[in-house]
Amino acid sequence: MTDSNGSPDFAPAAHALRTLLPGVADDQLTDPTPCTGWTVGDLLDHLVGLTFAFRTAAEKGPDPAPNGPGDPSVDRLDPTWRSRLPVQLDELVAAWRVPTAWTGETAVGGVALPAEIMGVVALNELVVHGWDLARATGQPYDVDDRTLDAVHRLVSQQASSDGTPGLFGPSITQPDDAPLLDRVLGHTGRSREWTP
Repeated sequence: MTDSNGSPDFAPAAHALRTLLPGVADDQLTDPTPCTGWTVGDLLDHLVGLTFAFRTAAEKGPDPAPNGPGDPSVDRLDPTWRSRLPVQLDELVAAWRVPTAWTGETAVGGVALPAEIMGVVALNELVVHGWDLARATGQPYDVDDRTLDAVHRLVSQQASSDGTPGLFGPSITQPDDAPLLDRVLGHTGRSREWTP
């Protein structure tokens, strides 16, 4: 789905992620995720941080973590995450619907990029980490093909058999006729076969 100026709409990916939150049990916060070394709680802490940081990026505000985002931790997870994340997701969607969000340059975690690229990086974070959370907590995950297509164009250019430090693990080759989500996951070093 795209908005009126042709840029990707964050709403479908945000909705897909939001629907998972009620299904995350407290006793799952220390469970593993497809993100090597991260627990479910670590992943949720990362999602709280990234939804704020990428909203700020859309608004061209100051980078909240100019020295890098730091390692997420369940120990730092906001105890109000269940109510906070849905609000931040709504704010993120709204911020990237403003046409000027996609113009100029902006920064997240000390990395400056053209805003039109940063927006798709943000969308990728929602999609891939949404799948991570779903897989780690045993929930179904579905996001629309238009969103996946925008993300696939980004990750297919960045994927590497050696991985992309700080972003993706070594890519996993998928058949050309594999579902689009599987191809996105493969480019980021993930496999749909992953289980906790």
